[in-house]
Amino acid sequence: MTTTSATSAPVSLYGFLTPKPGHADELRRLLSDLVEPSRGHEGSLQYHLHEQEDGRFFLYEVWRSQEDLDRHNATPLLRAFMSEAPEHMEGAPEAYFGAMRSPYPGGAA
Repeated sequence: MTTTSATSAPVSLYGFLTPKPGHADELRRLLSDLVEPSRGHEGSLQYHLHEQEDGRFFLYEVWRSQEDLDRHNATPLLRAFMSEAPEHMEGAPEAYFGAMRSPYPGGAA
């Protein structure tokens, strides 16, 4: 089934990334470099980076639709991040994904 941004619910992607010892500054830079450009991508409703007290990074994104998220994930920006980030991360990201079931403020869906 094909969805369109006009009919699909917003989707969220969120998770934790743990830097390797001695790599926190570089992972922080790579993640920080994603924020403003990603916020400018079509369909971006929320894009936030947090740093936890334990040193992990928490990334929270909300996209208008799965199509918008797919377009974002296909950008050179994200492809470059995905190729560089593993060198600085301890294991795979702890990631979660889902369709938003509560109404989005402002009726973005």
